[in-house]
Amino acid sequence: MTELDEIDHSLIAALRRDGRASLSELAARLGVARATVRARLERLQARGEIQGFTVVTRGDVTQAPVRGLMMIGIEGRGAERITARLLGMPEVQAVHTTNGRWDLIAEIGARTLEEFDAVLARIRNIEGVTSSETNLMLTTRRAGRR
Repeated sequence: MTELDEIDHSLIAALRRDGRASLSELAARLGVARATVRARLERLQARGEIQGFTVVTRGDVTQAPVRGLMMIGIEGRGAERITARLLGMPEVQAVHTTNGRWDLIAEIGARTLEEFDAVLARIRNIEGVTSSETNLMLTTRRAGRR
């Protein structure tokens, strides 16, 4: 398997800025032929470098405007069981494993601070959760957006 080159990195960066850009727009930004962009995209997808494309709608943000990250410490080998419990909660949008002090990081979204606090309490009450620290997300900026 070959490494990504400068064109691959530039293409991925351009897609992060505007995932809806046409092949022609991408080709113009990168200074390459449209056929080159199409071939590169197909190759990046086939190799698994690009896993998919997604859309974030206004509803995604407005339905759960109170958002935060909860770092979670667990005891023993209960990570899989706790992850499954977390993913079963509608307010938990994603669970990440990590290194360092915390074992898991949960992305949480709720409609109100009270609902957010209730989710935190439910998570803290899961058997095997020994500690946690939570940070509210105040502003989100994505690559290529202001």
